Amino acid sequence: MTDTAAEAAYAVYPSLAGRTAFVSGGASGLGAEFVEQLAAQGARVGFVDVDEERGRALERRLSDAGRTVRFLPCDVRDVPALQAAIREVAAALGPVRVLVNNAANDHRDRVADMDEALWDDRIAVNVRHHFFATQAAAEGMRDAGGGSVINLGSISAHIDLMDLPGYITAKAGVEGLTRTLAREYGPWAIRVNCIIPGWIMTEKQLTEWVTPEAEESIARNQCLPQKLYPDDVARMLLWLAADDSRSCTAQRWIVDGGWM
Repeated sequence: MTDTAAEAAYAVYPSLAGRTAFVSGGASGLGAEFVEQLAAQGARVGFVDVDEERGRALERRLSDAGRTVRFLPCDVRDVPALQAAIREVAAALGPVRVLVNNAANDHRDRVADMDEALWDDRIAVNVRHHFFATQAAAEGMRDAGGGSVINLGSISAHIDLMDLPGYITAKAGVEGLTRTLAREYGPWAIRVNCIIPGWIMTEKQLTEWVTPEAEESIARNQCLPQKLYPDDVARMLLWLAADDSRSCTAQRWIVDGGWM
């Protein structure tokens, strides 16, 4: 999370003030940063996650700070529940004008161990919900004058990682889905873009995957020397959510320190 002094050095987006945003997977990692940064811009933010404990804690902390946030426990693999959560947030906070399809699970899976049920699960948690969340939010966006859908892709679909067949396939699909939804919903003044983060130093990554060998890989492959953190991605997301990017759609926006 960024501190107050650091936040003051970055842009403020007046068009986000009072606007309703919805974030999936918003209780931790990148999603929590997105919730916090959107709320700091004055947006009213609804978010869902399977981690109810962290979701409630984030909701309390931001509410105590005077932000307008609403957490709903939800598994994005349950499409009816996800779409119902979007409708509930819209009813409580106003029409969703910013949709952030962020929820994902990069659990490692060996190709030989995959079966149909596991494959379907990886697709459901990493790309299927992007489509159905957008479907649920689109008419409200249209009626409100337009909106911004931001899908989270991954650098993993472009570099030499292994043991992620379902995740990588899904994240590649997010890029194609972004382009087709941008074409479908452009006449409704709905922009659809895809952010592709590099190796971001979330708590999960630092705990589970950032080994000395990984550190060497980061140093070798990035053009820039610094590690990347959730707020680096969030600042791109804020610009795409705001009217400042009103003519930008169907694009990939890469935040990877120059790895790709």
